[in-house]
Amino acid sequence: MTAFRQGWTLRRRVVALLTVVLVLLLGLATAESLVAATNRQNIDVILIKTGPLRVQGQELMNALLDQETSIRGYAVNGDRKDLAPYEAGLRRERNTVASMRELAGDYPGVLRALTVIEERAAQWRADVAQPVIGATESSGPAAGRELVTDQTRQQFDGIRAAADTLQDEILTVRQQAVERTNRTSNELVVLLIAAALVVAVAGVVLLFFLERMLIRPLAALAGHVRQVADGDYRHHIEASGPPEFRRLAEDIDGMRQKIAQELEEVREARERIEWVNGQLQKQAEELTRSNRDLEQFAYVASHDLQEPLRKVASFCQLLQRRYAGQLDERADQYIAFAVDGAQRMQRLINDLLAFSRIGRLNTGFVEVDLNKVLGDVAAQTEAARQYADAELTWDELPVIRGEEPLLTNLLANLVSNSIKFRRPEVPPRVHVSARLVDGEWEVTCRDNGIGIEPEFADKIFVIFQRLHSRDAYPGTGIGLAIVKKIVEYHGGRVWVDTDAEEGTAIRFTLPALAEADAVPVGRQPDGAAQEGAPEGAAVDGTTGGMKETVG
Repeated sequence: MTAFRQGWTLRRRVVALLTVVLVLLLGLATAESLVAATNRQNIDVILIKTGPLRVQGQELMNALLDQETSIRGYAVNGDRKDLAPYEAGLRRERNTVASMRELAGDYPGVLRALTVIEERAAQWRADVAQPVIGATESSGPAAGRELVTDQTRQQFDGIRAAADTLQDEILTVRQQAVERTNRTSNELVVLLIAAALVVAVAGVVLLFFLERMLIRPLAALAGHVRQVADGDYRHHIEASGPPEFRRLAEDIDGMRQKIAQELEEVREARERIEWVNGQLQKQAEELTRSNRDLEQFAYVASHDLQEPLRKVASFCQLLQRRYAGQLDERADQYIAFAVDGAQRMQRLINDLLAFSRIGRLNTGFVEVDLNKVLGDVAAQTEAARQYADAELTWDELPVIRGEEPLLTNLLANLVSNSIKFRRPEVPPRVHVSARLVDGEWEVTCRDNGIGIEPEFADKIFVIFQRLHSRDAYPGTGIGLAIVKKIVEYHGGRVWVDTDAEEGTAIRFTLPALAEADAVPVGRQPDGAAQEGAPEGAAVDGTTGGMKETVG
């Protein structure tokens, strides 16, 4: 016993207790299964045998009654048709008797009662039924009725008595099965109560065992650990109880020693982290101040800086108008340079302001119909398209979420560039289309202009990057940089399709709505109206309902 208390591990002790409980429960379960099988057999007798036997016994009596009634009717009327129930009842009698014999094979009393019914029925047919049928056929109904007497009725009453005896026998068998079922059910309850008692006793023993071998040693160990956790890293941890607890105490004590050794390093690391956090806080404050300075610069650029520029440009224009032709040619040229420089500076400041405000001054994302947006762009670029004899067309475009002013600025920049960078003597043709690719709308702005060399495909989206001189194509070189920033602000990307056969094709993506695949985006042959569309309705190849052509 001493060896048991000192040498056995906690797992071994628990396994031993559970093994005893399991053996007891298995024995009870085996007994319960045997009793349950017997109980099931008794229930089968009640449901599958005695129940159908009672029903078939009644059916057998009904078949005999049909025969007796049919013989009486035939004796009265002499009509051969009245014997049909007799013949049907005879067949039913034979089938029912065969079925009942199969069910009652284990019950001799039922078989004996059934045999009595068969014998009395056969005797009745020989003494009554067959003579009545023969007399009626040979001498008429009067002769048949003379054979139906009180004695024949008493003979059939004997059949009824035998049927009642049969039902009594079946009921006796059923009652015996019910008694056996009740007995086995009680035995099952007793066995279940015994199993519950085994489980309850095992639970009590297990609780006592856990209290002695687990909870008390664990509480003591937890007290030592709590003392160390409170800061006393020099406190030695000891434990009692099973070998597992003693090994655990040794491991925890080893961990305590390592923690004590590394505590200084942790404190030093904490000081370094606090210093880094302080530096990060200073940088965050510096970044906040820098953003405020940028916003102040934007304000100055939009008000204070533009005011002197407007004055310079205005007075230079006054000089140009008043003294044009009065000074020499070089003076006129100088004044023209000054006017052009001031105007270009104003445009550059306005474009820089527009670029810096993207994503900072927002109105919130809403559902935007790109067909309406492109209609607004068509109105904005009407003068430029009229001057260049340009044509702007687009397919049916989707509805996306975004800021409508920024999307209008995006498409206006692309359409304006397509009109500006046109080939000499070739009317510009600009077409905008969209397709759904991997949950995103890919929008393409294609033109027949001068095109872009593949090596410059990325350079054109950098701010102030120009591929042509200002004299050839005016502008500040910031338009496509604004396009890129707007697209990225909406969660998309933009690039140049270097595989375009003619002109330039700039593609960009925008996130699709959840129901985007229900939006019809397609293209019919140019000029083909949608079937059944009313006059003036939208057709593909048009500006969402019209074709913008200015010439």
